Amino acid sequence: MTSLANKHILLGVTGGIAAYKSADLVRRLQDAGASVQVVMTPAAQEFITPLTLQALSGHPVHTQLLDPEAEAGMGHIQLARWADLVLIAPATADFMARLTQGMGNDLLTSICLATAAPIALAPAMNQGMWRNPATQSNLDQLIARKIHIFGPADGGQACGDIGPGRMLEPLQLVDAAASLFVRGSLAGKKVVITAGPTREAIDPVRYLSNHSSGKMGYALAEAAAEAGATTILISGPTQLKTPARVTRIDVISAQDMYDASLSAAEGCDLFIAAAAVADYRPAQVAEQKLKKGSEDSITLTLIKNPDIVASVAALPRRPFTVGFAAESENLLEYGRAKLVRKQLDLVIANNISDSEIGFNSDDNAVTLIDHGSTQELNQRSKHQLARELIALLAHKITAPAH
Repeated sequence: MTSLANKHILLGVTGGIAAYKSADLVRRLQDAGASVQVVMTPAAQEFITPLTLQALSGHPVHTQLLDPEAEAGMGHIQLARWADLVLIAPATADFMARLTQGMGNDLLTSICLATAAPIALAPAMNQGMWRNPATQSNLDQLIARKIHIFGPADGGQACGDIGPGRMLEPLQLVDAAASLFVRGSLAGKKVVITAGPTREAIDPVRYLSNHSSGKMGYALAEAAAEAGATTILISGPTQLKTPARVTRIDVISAQDMYDASLSAAEGCDLFIAAAAVADYRPAQVAEQKLKKGSEDSITLTLIKNPDIVASVAALPRRPFTVGFAAESENLLEYGRAKLVRKQLDLVIANNISDSEIGFNSDDNAVTLIDHGSTQELNQRSKHQLARELIALLAHKITAPAH
């Protein structure tokens, strides 16, 4: 079975007889490892009930653009950000026409306008409607906008006609969806990524740490593996599952991460320092648990930890080295200063003061800073962002030198 492990698929169902296949498609997508949420147009609900798709997907089915409860959190925007792929199956001639015109007059078209994820259509309609010049013109415009078209197939139709317009079978759609995530851009490359926090021991039960969840680093590791790279993830303590085809090295302290990083960086093509590494550690670690005494305060002496990303960038045979700058102010100024000071190839800066994209959030928005330019990538899920970052970095390390 083709793998869609850990992918978020937003399945849009529009009003055609082929909607009955959407129930099987939900199950097949889940069998391939995807998490599926369903959006239905009003016409789709005339062919199959939301309850059926809710029972199969395990999530409430979304049907209304102006749902007061959902809109309290901008529901269509959240769904647009959640999706790694928006798959509309079946996609009717009417839906294709409305999408071509950029309409946002229902929940599904609004999501298509708002999402940064790829969009794929599985057309399903009468052969005459498919062949109509208006539909073919819409098709050409959608393809020009890089919307993926799966099918249609040729054969007998519900109305008795024979010809093009049948929706592809669910397993064919699963394979087509999975193919969008197959990237060979880092085939043959070795990528090392650090992720998560470090813990700096004070005594056997206490430590200094930070709020990093590791989600961004893990998403980058997953995207690098999808792109064909031999991927090593050096992780501080997290509760996250190791992505498929990724070798994970668990560490605790900054010194542990430094040692693992310098070892793994040998022969590495791309090093991404996404971990939130403690800058300092206690000068002395108590062998026994410190007891609370009568004093109102205690003093800890801290010493500086080794700088992992700067050390990797200083290697004689250095990889393309990327650092993260998690800042609460002066994002560009501090990010560029880090780029120069640590002699990095690229800095990915993000604003941790924004609660929607800070530590532990599922979303992020970043600014890429190199020695000649800046590029902003607006808010989206960390999985979406990771794939775009890996694609950009793959281009940088594989493009011919000028």
